[in-house]
Amino acid sequence: MVTGSGRAGDERFGPGTDEGGLERRRLGVFLGVAFAVSWATAGVIYALGGIGAGPTLALGIPLWLVLLAGPYMWGPAVGHVAARWVTDEGFDRGEMLLRVRTPALPWLLGWLGPVVLIVAGAGLYFLLFPGRFGGMAAVADLLATLEEQTGQEIPLSPTAFLAVQFVQALVAAPLLNSLATFGEEFGWRAYLLPKLAPMGWQRALAAHGVVWGVWHWPVIAMGYNYGVGYPGAPWLGLLAMVVATVGLGVFLGWLTLRSGSVFPAVVGHAMINGSAGLATLFATDIPNQVFGPTPVGLIGVVPWFVVAAVLIARTEWLFPSERGAAEQTAERT
Repeated sequence: MVTGSGRAGDERFGPGTDEGGLERRRLGVFLGVAFAVSWATAGVIYALGGIGAGPTLALGIPLWLVLLAGPYMWGPAVGHVAARWVTDEGFDRGEMLLRVRTPALPWLLGWLGPVVLIVAGAGLYFLLFPGRFGGMAAVADLLATLEEQTGQEIPLSPTAFLAVQFVQALVAAPLLNSLATFGEEFGWRAYLLPKLAPMGWQRALAAHGVVWGVWHWPVIAMGYNYGVGYPGAPWLGLLAMVVATVGLGVFLGWLTLRSGSVFPAVVGHAMINGSAGLATLFATDIPNQVFGPTPVGLIGVVPWFVVAAVLIARTEWLFPSERGAAEQTAERT
């Protein structure tokens, strides 16, 4: 039975998460390795010219993007493996939340939930800043700009172009982006979150979101997500990112707790990354994303916090019913 102080003894999160306090040594190894790998990669990106600069690889893919989607985003996964290896914790597949057979609801919400919340956040942003909303005219202007920059005609109407963007977000994002987002989710949601469970699930969900946000700081300082040239950016972006990752982290954490698997959160994170920029298609100009309309903006993230508040208040929703959990256990045996 879930109580207000959390369900730290849930069997899906293995031994050492029910009582006796935090496993500080394992947390230290995990965080040390995760931050070292990722921040060292950020140092390489900076040395190469920073975000948006530096050499390109085949097909014009920038090296900084490869480094970001590769070793930077996989730093938490390396930390997870290192912590289990160094501290002799073992590699039990179930304890690592590497289950594929889970209830369907978390998968569905991981796939479609981010799009709904991103649209809601964008709607709130444009409601507060109506002058920033350009509608389909903004999409047409974007097409014209792309044609001018590439010197090639784009054989799509604004409506067709928009439809292609939404289809890519719904289909390509969960398939392609998951290769990168698994690196983060296998660290933050599959290791850090359960290890913080002795704090109580509400505090654990908030605390692991703060850590996740701080982990982004080197690339945020280089202009990632929030750009440069805006008042308060990128430095205000450091704070905005922590606020955003707390809201997003509760949702992704809920997917993990509800399913007992990291994979719905991997899909959810992939959808966030693949859909976050959709709202900017309707903006009259490149907005100051410290505020929105993307979900890492202080306004765009508001719907995520509404959902987070409900989930934190109703901790019994974090886990399936006892009957549902028993059925899942029977299926796996």
